[in-house]
Parts: sequence; structure tokens; C-alpha cells
Amino acid sequence: MAAPLRIQSDWAQALRKDEGEAWLSCHPPGKPTLYGSLTCQGTGLDGIPEVTASEGFIVNEINKKSIHISCPKENASSKFLAPYTNFSRIHTKSITCLDISSGGGLGVSSSADGSMKIWQASNGELRRVLEGHVFDVNCCRFFPSGLVVLSGGMDAQLKIWSAEDASCVVTFKGHKGGILDTAIVDRGRNVVSGSRDGTVRLWDCGRSACLGVIADCGSSINGVAVGAADNSINLGSPEHTPSEREVGTESKMLLLAREDKKLQCLGLQSRQPVFLFIGSDAFNCCTFLSGFLLLAGTQDGNIYQLDVRSPRAPVQVIHRSGAPVLSLLKFKDGFVASQGDGSCFIIQQDLDYVIELTGADCDPVYKVATWEKQIYTCCRDGLVRRYQLSDL
Repeated sequence: MAAPLRIQSDWAQALRKDEGEAWLSCHPPGKPTLYGSLTCQGTGLDGIPEVTASEGFIVNEINKKSIHISCPKENASSKFLAPYTNFSRIHTKSITCLDISSGGGLGVSSSADGSMKIWQASNGELRRVLEGHVFDVNCCRFFPSGLVVLSGGMDAQLKIWSAEDASCVVTFKGHKGGILDTAIVDRGRNVVSGSRDGTVRLWDCGRSACLGVIADCGSSINGVAVGAADNSINLGSPEHTPSEREVGTESKMLLLAREDKKLQCLGLQSRQPVFLFIGSDAFNCCTFLSGFLLLAGTQDGNIYQLDVRSPRAPVQVIHRSGAPVLSLLKFKDGFVASQGDGSCFIIQQDLDYVIELTGADCDPVYKVATWEKQIYTCCRDGLVRRYQLSDL
């Protein structure tokens, strides 16, 4: 990974005015940081500022919402994208999780103030308040239909809600500790939950019953992901005939990001181990990129890319800062990641530069959600930021 470039979080506002300045820096691993600045020399007729960079940095391209900077000495290049809009009125405190519905029309988010809300994705206008969890709501996501929400909280309860009338349709009880993450299997007749109690459970939504404890790790499960396995991967066979209430679990892998520095992969239906990988620190989050490639992020800032077919050694380890990796999400032919130092970035195979989503000033960006060319982030500063990749 090339040396990460950083920019002042509000660079787009700072460079709108004549002689406005914004700071820049480049952090080559193991070398002194290079510092620089950008200066606005005026604005063109198209409303786009004319910007020059100090020595060591080059402005390759600029428009109203993005700027592409290079540091030739360190062979580093990043395109910085400012938010298209900020939604500040959804929650009053830190926003810990968010998701966007499959049609892109609605958002759901949970906050450190204990609230969970559904809002219009286009303008942040509040639509519904989902009340029923005791204590914090840790995770919330839409079912594929976009009409139903799944949430998990510190009250060890998993709940299913109607996005249309805010009613709680189902409550699942069984975990002995707070639920930290969930995954939906196929169209959502079954769901998976991971908890601080060290267990992962599979649930039947139709009968609101637990279909079984898939794993009991003895360590907090911070993240879970379900993915369709490539045909070449041996997922093992179930010891017992699966319940007919299990729908869509065959040929699926289950990935667990664990607090004890372990990343565990199992056959979802077979419950058999596929691999166990030991990382540098607690794993916070994980996701599948394909039927055999996956990503997992640790508390000390490592993003591991692993191939399930040969998981002993990572395909690559990306380390941009020592801040915790909080969220990972497949995006086009790459992924988007967020960290505890406010950085949020997109890495794509066909781009020789990183796209940085700016705006958060050192506040952790807890979660990222995407819909088509739009990316939404939620942050400790209480803002939901919406980015338009067409602004690039």
C-alpha cells in the first residue's frame, strides 16, 4: 500500500474562498511525515476553485466536490471526495450503525442516545422511530425486501420491525449477552446473530425460534458475515439432518470476527470448521468479496485479505493507520473501509489511487452503507454523510 495522504477534513469549504488554505500530509511508513498545503488562487467561471499545492505535492484534477492529489516522491495518489450532503438532525449523539434499503429510498440508523430511526435516504427526513430495545442498539439492517428491519441490542434481544408502521413484529430471546452483529441468509427466512456471550445463533423468522447455536467460541463475536461458497470449497457435512425450517443455508459460509484475535470460518449448514486464522489483534468486522475471497479488519488497523482455499497466509495485509478498522463492505470490484481515526476510503482494482471520503475530523466512522453510486457513513460526531460517486 502506498503512503496514505491526508487532507484537512473541511477542505472543500476552505478552498472556496480566495487565498483559502487547507493542509495536506503524506505518511510514508517508517519515514518522517511530509507536510504541505493547498491554496485557492480564485474561482473559475464554472465555480470550480483554481488550487495550487505546496512543494512535493501536485493537484492533478479538481471539481466542486473532489480533488485528486499526488505526492510523487512517495508514489502516493489519492482522490478526496467531500460529502454531497450531511444529515445532522436524525440523531443527537454518536451514530453507531446504519443501513440503506435495497431500493435506496430509506435509511435506518441507531445511536448512542438509545434511539433507532428510519429516515428518507434522499434528505434525512425522519419517517419512523423504532422503540422497544432496552439500552443501546448495536446493529440494524434492512431485509432484502427493504420493508423490514433487523436489529440487535445490548439487551441481548434480536428484533424484527416493520419499516411501514414501526411495529416490532418479532423478538428473539436466547443470547446471554449483547448482540453485536447480524447477517441475513438469502431472502431472510433465516437470520444469524453474533453476541458478546461468544455464541452465534441461527433463527427462524417465521416461527421466531432459534434453530441452533452454530458456534460457541468463548470469546465475544464482534462481526458476522454470510457468503455463498465457491464450488471448490469443502464445507463439510452436517452431523444431523438440518431442520426443514433452515432455508438457504446449504453452500453458505459463515465468517466470525472474534475478540480473541481469531477469524473463524464455518459451513453454515454443516457447522463444520473451514479454517481458523489468527490475526494481530481483536477482529472487529468481516465481509466476503467473492465465493472465496474475504476481508477482515482488526483493532490495530490491519485489513486482512484471505483466500478461503489457502487461508494460512493472507493474500495481502493493508495497513493505513493504527486506528481500529470498524467497517468493511464490498463495493464494485473493490471495497470501502472505515476506521477509528475518521478515515474512510475506497480501494478498487482498476484504480491506481485511493478514493478518500472526507468530512469526519478524527471522529470514528462506525459504519458504511452503499446504494448504487451513493455511499452513506455514520460517525461519532452524530452526522450521516452522503457521498455521490458521480461527483468524481
